[in-house]
Amino acid sequence: MAVINYLTKVVFEDGAIATLAEELASAALNRVLLISDPGLVACGLATTVADHIPAHVDVEWFTATPANPTEAAVAQAADQYRATDRQGIIAVGGGSPLDLAKAAAVLATHNGSIADFTAEIDRKAISNKTAPVIAVPTTAGTGSEVGRAALIVAEDGRKVAMISPFMLAKCAICDPELTHGLPADLTAATGMDAVSHCIEVYLSPEINPPADAIALDGLSRAIQHIERATADGSDREARWQMMMAALQGGLGFQKGLGAVHALSHALGALAEPSLHHGTLNAVFLPPVLRFNAASCVDKYHNLRGALAIAPDDDPAEFIEILNRRLGIPGTLERMGVTAALLPPMVPAALADPCTETNPRHPVAADYARLLDQAFKGAVLP
Repeated sequence: MAVINYLTKVVFEDGAIATLAEELASAALNRVLLISDPGLVACGLATTVADHIPAHVDVEWFTATPANPTEAAVAQAADQYRATDRQGIIAVGGGSPLDLAKAAAVLATHNGSIADFTAEIDRKAISNKTAPVIAVPTTAGTGSEVGRAALIVAEDGRKVAMISPFMLAKCAICDPELTHGLPADLTAATGMDAVSHCIEVYLSPEINPPADAIALDGLSRAIQHIERATADGSDREARWQMMMAALQGGLGFQKGLGAVHALSHALGALAEPSLHHGTLNAVFLPPVLRFNAASCVDKYHNLRGALAIAPDDDPAEFIEILNRRLGIPGTLERMGVTAALLPPMVPAALADPCTETNPRHPVAADYARLLDQAFKGAVLP
């Protein structure tokens, strides 16, 4: 039996942030916690968003979101929410502030800690008491604005998933103009995050044809526009298309992801080096594509169509070359990962929920090989 839901309201257009006041009124939110990160505060983008909040709305700020959101930071935001008697949250930023906001929305309204609400413990523990969130993405990659999950680095060092339909944002305000100042390296990394989402959603064996169609369309948009957006951050068409591709990748999350994300989540929990999720996905994508190829022969035909490559071309090699053109590090070693860090990543990846929806089920030896391949990289002409 297939259960298919698309429930998030999305306002999508250049200048869409102007609708923030309307969405706050619709949700009857007069006391909000604005969650963002230090970088967005420093560059003024968080203030740009806040300027659209009506004067009568009381705003508290939480801007201490780490590069990879931690259990401690989520608890701090939830404590601030309760202490200041907030009614809802405005989440501004990339995947880290958006995920932190969704997790804080749960902790602020439920009794318990992150451990009580992780996917492997009890997804049903999260209820409709969850605080409403208005999500405002400022990158084009994560898709978290329409996702029902939050990935959090727990106190024990694991990256765990909180998943519930009650964690869907009340509204996602997707304004491509908010991404125009994004640096080229972050444009490339977040863009490859969207690419990896669309690919893994499509390859997931779960039955959801609407998600498959959305993922293939999103992948095609991303492949056509990622290099343009990276080369010229003011390219309005490219920025619009990349934000739509990111949204489409996120819409398919309920179909599940795969080994790329299981591995990225494992390494993303490291305190040092601090690794960007989209860059990790880009590096893991080629070896995982090779690993899955024999299990997805028919789907790879459609995948090649979305990538706009020939029927006998290798999708993995295409992604490797694309990474190189975008300036993305080709290996884990170039990202600062040492070989000594790799062995503990195997059990962490095996325990990740994304392993369950990879089209070819990996065992420990498979993950060890994939880590080794990503660490060394491919030899390209």
